[in-house]
Amino acid sequence: MQATWLDTNSWLLELGGMRLLVDPWLVGPLTFGGQGWLFKGVRPRPVSIPENIDLILLSQGLEDHAHPATLEVLDKSIPVVGSDNAAKVARAFGFTQVIALSHGDRHTIGTLDIEALPGAPIGPTLRENGYILRESDGVSVFYEPHGFHSDLEPMTVDVVITPVIDITLPLLGPVLRGQQGAIERVEALKPRVVLPTAGVGEAEYGGVLLSLLKTSGSPQSLQAEIDRRGLKAQVMEPQVEKPVDLTAVLAVR
Repeated sequence: MQATWLDTNSWLLELGGMRLLVDPWLVGPLTFGGQGWLFKGVRPRPVSIPENIDLILLSQGLEDHAHPATLEVLDKSIPVVGSDNAAKVARAFGFTQVIALSHGDRHTIGTLDIEALPGAPIGPTLRENGYILRESDGVSVFYEPHGFHSDLEPMTVDVVITPVIDITLPLLGPVLRGQQGAIERVEALKPRVVLPTAGVGEAEYGGVLLSLLKTSGSPQSLQAEIDRRGLKAQVMEPQVEKPVDLTAVLAVR
């Protein structure tokens, strides 16, 4: 297995002979509803669009997961799997093979099984998706980019991709449940590797909302807490566009 962090929530996962593009923001600025005065993300340098993508996996329909400008330039024949909201966005951009997964649903493509789990709450009644990816030779990955979940059933997963930084808004509470969410996932899923997502990369941000966000936590503090609790997971901090080859790590049982 190989994982390449493309900054923010975006990943290229090579798993089960498949190349998955996850929650891609690769071109143009990132805003919500075009309101750059409120929040705007900019990439200081171009990020190459990965070639030979077998599947686009979207956890949410919001712009930082289903980024409009990026979806506009991607090949519309690439299959898309996403939450109900993300699937609506993908169809609106002309993707021709779109599978919407509700919580508990599964989809198989090639040698890869994808199971949708409850993810981040968006508003009072809507909950987006997290995923467990399982390849036929047994390697498994859990992905959810906000650190929220319903109670996870105890199971063994090889790799957990989760935020490790807490981000909160006054009065509204947590946007990302980094440290506590990551610890809960490590305890429930017993992974060998934790890959931080939605961390500090190269993207630059501005807007009124930025001044209100409070952040805390780090990969190092998470590793210290994992060690303190006697858990075995290794936190591996990725660098933007630098592939992390997990084959050797996962081969050790």
